Amino acid sequence: MVKLFLEITGNSPKSKCFVFFDEIQYLKNWELHLKSLVDSYHNIKFIVSGSAAAALKLKSNESGAGRFTEFSLPPLTFHEYLSLKNIDSLVQEKVPKNHTGDISYISDDFATTDIDKLNEHFIDYINFGGYPEVSLSKSIREDPGRYIRNDIIDKVLLRDLPILYGIEDIQELNSLFTYIAYNSGNEMSLDTISKSSGVAKNTIKKYISYLEAAFLIKIVHRIDNNAKAFQRANFFKIYLTNPSLRCALFSPIKETDAFAGNLVETAIFSQWHH
Repeated sequence: MVKLFLEITGNSPKSKCFVFFDEIQYLKNWELHLKSLVDSYHNIKFIVSGSAAAALKLKSNESGAGRFTEFSLPPLTFHEYLSLKNIDSLVQEKVPKNHTGDISYISDDFATTDIDKLNEHFIDYINFGGYPEVSLSKSIREDPGRYIRNDIIDKVLLRDLPILYGIEDIQELNSLFTYIAYNSGNEMSLDTISKSSGVAKNTIKKYISYLEAAFLIKIVHRIDNNAKAFQRANFFKIYLTNPSLRCALFSPIKETDAFAGNLVETAIFSQWHH
């Protein structure tokens, strides 16, 4: 197809242009094809993307050493969310000490003139802000569950992970992820997860590693007073990589909801993925 394009447009292979492949993981041996294209057309930039991040990274490391450059695209930060919606003026660099106006300090370096408005947008960010399309579209925000479930959760949980790892019981995987999403930020153990989700402990270990490889969750283990890991790591915290996933599976939260604290913690943790 690249040859056809060059013939039709009358360009030589030295012409600089871009070729995009989306959801590349569904093409068998994509890394070999891409390697051949990169070696054949030095002035063409080939950009590939896919939701199966773990598979892309593995194949890229195996075949693309020195040829491929990887970019990980984490969820939006709160600042990026404010910027996209053109309301980043709510957060300003800290004013001089002699300023006497109505100002609220939100960190050592930044302040806001309207802390209530900022908090209101932060709750919106928790519910909808992880994905640019959800953030900017009123129609999608009216039913974020449909968009996020269909385009993200179902694609990764029901297609990518089963294909990549040979998972047969998709309902079991879905049940586990739903439980984790509902309890994001809580301390858990294999025993409690097994009892609540109905999935065997050995299977849970495998599924958790798959979900982490797909960048849907992140596990945080406890450490002792010397910052060393416990020999028996029975308890750990699991965070969603994006708090909006919980909103999509269940319903948007309000700041007065009991679980709001957990999602604030999840949202803050997700900033560190950058």
